[in-house]
Amino acid sequence: MKVILAVLLVAVFWSQEWKSVLSDSIIHIGAIFDDSARKDDEVLRLAVADLNMNNEILETEKVTVSVAFVNANNPFQAVQEACELMNRGILALVSSIGCMSAGSLQTLADAMHIPHLFIQRSPAGTPRSACPPTSRITGTDDYTLMVRPPVYLNEVIMQVVSEYSWQKFVLFYDSDFDIRGIEDFLDRTSQQGMDVSLQKVESNINMMITSLFRTMRVEELHRYRDTLRRAVLFMSPATAKAFITEVVETNLVAFDCHWILINEEISDYDLQELVMKSIGRLTVVRQTFPMPQNTTQRCVKHNHRINTSICDPKNPKAQQLEITNRYIYDTVLLLANTFHRKLEDRKWHSMASLSCIRKSSKPWQGGKSMLDTVKKFGVSGLTSFLEFTDNGSNPNIFFEILGTNYGEDRGRGVSRLAMWDPVHGLNGTLTDRKLENNMRGVVLRVVTVLEEPFVMVSENVLGKPKKYQGFSIDVLDALSNYLGFKYEIYVAPDHKYGSLQPDGQWNGLIGELVFKRADVGLSALTITPERESVVDFTTRYMDYSVGVLLRKAERTVDMFACLAPFDLSLWACIAGTVLLVGILVYLLNWLNPPRLPMGSVSSTTLYNSMWFVYGSFVQQGGEVPYTTLATRMMMGFWWMFALIVISSYTANLAAFLTITRIENSIQSLQDLSKQTDLPYGTVMDSAVYDQVRSKAMNPFERDPMYSQMWRMINRTGGGDNNVEESKEGIRKVKFGRFGFVWDAAVLEYVANNDEDCSFYTVSSRAPDRGYGIAMQHGSPYRDIFSQRILELQQNGDMDILRLKWWPKDSPCDLYSSVRTRQHGNALDIHSFAGVFCVLAAGVVLSCLIAMVESWWSRRKGSRVPSKETQADGPSARQAADLSPHSPNEHRLVLGGHAQKQGSNTTNTTAPSSTHYQPPACCDIPCALIVQHSYESNNPSELTPKMRMTTFTTSPPTPRTIRRSTWSTYTAGLTACAPRMRAPTSNSPPLPSI
Repeated sequence: MKVILAVLLVAVFWSQEWKSVLSDSIIHIGAIFDDSARKDDEVLRLAVADLNMNNEILETEKVTVSVAFVNANNPFQAVQEACELMNRGILALVSSIGCMSAGSLQTLADAMHIPHLFIQRSPAGTPRSACPPTSRITGTDDYTLMVRPPVYLNEVIMQVVSEYSWQKFVLFYDSDFDIRGIEDFLDRTSQQGMDVSLQKVESNINMMITSLFRTMRVEELHRYRDTLRRAVLFMSPATAKAFITEVVETNLVAFDCHWILINEEISDYDLQELVMKSIGRLTVVRQTFPMPQNTTQRCVKHNHRINTSICDPKNPKAQQLEITNRYIYDTVLLLANTFHRKLEDRKWHSMASLSCIRKSSKPWQGGKSMLDTVKKFGVSGLTSFLEFTDNGSNPNIFFEILGTNYGEDRGRGVSRLAMWDPVHGLNGTLTDRKLENNMRGVVLRVVTVLEEPFVMVSENVLGKPKKYQGFSIDVLDALSNYLGFKYEIYVAPDHKYGSLQPDGQWNGLIGELVFKRADVGLSALTITPERESVVDFTTRYMDYSVGVLLRKAERTVDMFACLAPFDLSLWACIAGTVLLVGILVYLLNWLNPPRLPMGSVSSTTLYNSMWFVYGSFVQQGGEVPYTTLATRMMMGFWWMFALIVISSYTANLAAFLTITRIENSIQSLQDLSKQTDLPYGTVMDSAVYDQVRSKAMNPFERDPMYSQMWRMINRTGGGDNNVEESKEGIRKVKFGRFGFVWDAAVLEYVANNDEDCSFYTVSSRAPDRGYGIAMQHGSPYRDIFSQRILELQQNGDMDILRLKWWPKDSPCDLYSSVRTRQHGNALDIHSFAGVFCVLAAGVVLSCLIAMVESWWSRRKGSRVPSKETQADGPSARQAADLSPHSPNEHRLVLGGHAQKQGSNTTNTTAPSSTHYQPPACCDIPCALIVQHSYESNNPSELTPKMRMTTFTTSPPTPRTIRRSTWSTYTAGLTACAPRMRAPTSNSPPLPSI
């Protein structure tokens, strides 16, 4: 009985020991994968099968695995499945999921002390973004190891963009990409002054592109198309292929575009498809794994052999491996080596059977030892070398930069341009061959349209090629001299710039480029969205604006331009002021008569006052002496008034005679659009025609001014006011009533070089587009031409070329609506015709007054004598002529004759006569005959009034004047006195009567 009991005890003990040994010989690994990671499960089971079949690493131990699939966005499910695996008993947990569920598993692994090897998986193959750090309890160990290296996409793309010297580009990312992953890159580009635009690519790419065409205007779509020339793509290979295909088919990109696609998950197969679908230049940045070129060395590592189906690059299965598949395989190898080392060191701990639900459950005691062993050693596998640093990350990562060259053919070859790793950085040089300034040996075929002053024929010799000149030709020569190319030029067959025909084909210059009969198009060619949809343009080399050419009005002759400085009302006020001041001066002298000096011949009559005021107003002086204080005060202010008026008139007269005032009512495009009297038009189906029509008809940019212009231009379908060529429009302006709407630069040149200076131009001041050089769509010369044009503008050479054809010192006034020359402001006869007319009128009026005065003087001289004279006897003149000269008479003869005087006879009672001729100081000869007799006994007859009236220069001798002669004396004296001048030293003295 005792023996039986002993046998039973031995059996039970042996069975328990066998179970323990059996359980220790089976290595159980738990795995949690994303639902989309079915291929990870396949590679995991392939790695386990390879280990169990080969005894190179584990001799007797076998590896088993339990896999659970979870939803990437359900962390609770991931934790629940992990607890189930821990309850079964596992030595390590391998996960291939996203960051959301990984954080929960990391917390669980830290609590249960289970080594957690995390392989980050991005959703739908998009580029990875760094997972946010998980909050951990201070002092606890981190049991999660990051199998995939940290995300270095920010560093790589920053160095690539800097190497290409990009300053402006657009960054596309798909809807599954976490934009927070490139925050550092965006911050660094902003610090370096780069212009980066972000745009999200929706899952339905076709609808996205269609909405762009539907919502964007033509100008906005043109600018958007230009931004696509430089782009960075953060998206999965599948999304990148669909996006590139869509933009190429919709003609949003050209052959000179350059795109960079960055993603760690890009296979060789994806790379070939991307190259086939793209145009222009494509650069691909992806993760690579350095491997020996020898296939044997690639599949055989230190102590194990890798399955040839996944290590041979020529094997289709190996070519379809994802990066996560490679890390899964190497993770299994790493765990197998760790188990082997634990068995050798005899530090094996039995598998943990843990419960996550019980509060009393304890963590695995062997977890720490297992984690340290995994971190201590590494393994060579499909990812080159897998190892961990002290912080649990994999430092080994390499990027290769692949690229194509520019070309118009698809399916170009791909070559490795450079390598990048965190230690050494960029190993290689990224050279953009497109920007090399060397076109020597290249001969370009240039198509043009003759348009002054852009392109003109300078020499046309029979049998020799035509020679051309002009502003555009000068620009082309400057580019040719710098870049080294040569060109052949010809004129477009239909002499048109080109427009879209009803059949969908382009004619003219643009058609020559579309059908690839020419390489370059050059003339007064404006950059429009319609043209740029089929050809490429360089950057603008000159601004463009719409203008109108008008004929100057004939200059009208104003004979009375001398009166223009003052208005008619002002002239009337000045004339009234002269009359008023003259009357005031006369009244002031009448109220307080001045004391005239002895011998003065002036008088203060109203006529003299008026004459004096007028003479002082025209700065010619006066004749009447004014000695009273009131009169002098009045004249002082009058002279100041006259000084100001005359000075203002002189200044304004110079301005009015030398500056031509603009009388034409059309001084802007607004004025042109508001009037309907003058017809105007442009070249049919030209860029100007399309611009006016677009701004008048497009509901998004409708302009009232252009709407009014379009009604005039499109009158009767455009046949009446439009022309076929610009030269025809210029001829209509010169020889008729017409306004020609065309390029402002062309019209300025025409107006500058017109012989008669008969044109003037009106244009919009704000340029809305520019002149550019057209090339074939996708031409490789566009960027190099644009770069050189910018250099010409920056160093001032472009301004020098422009001044050659549009000089500043133009002989014609481009903005004056009347014919005038800017040089030489000499006055002509027309400006002073009114002055001569006024002078002629004064001469005629003076002659008429002289005739009237002469007639009046003769009539007055032949007037009948007075009654008093007739009663006393014959007239004084007759008495003088008839009476004999006695010795006692006094005969005075003045004016150069001898003077004779008889002896005094006091007793003589007979009357005596004296012939008195006034001195030469009188303006008009006037004879005064005075009959008198000397009566010494009656001296009182000579009264003081008579002394004042006779203007004697010496005291009179006592005498008697017959009263019969007084009327004759006073009448003659009154007629002669106003015409007497003041006596001078050479004048004979007045006689003493």
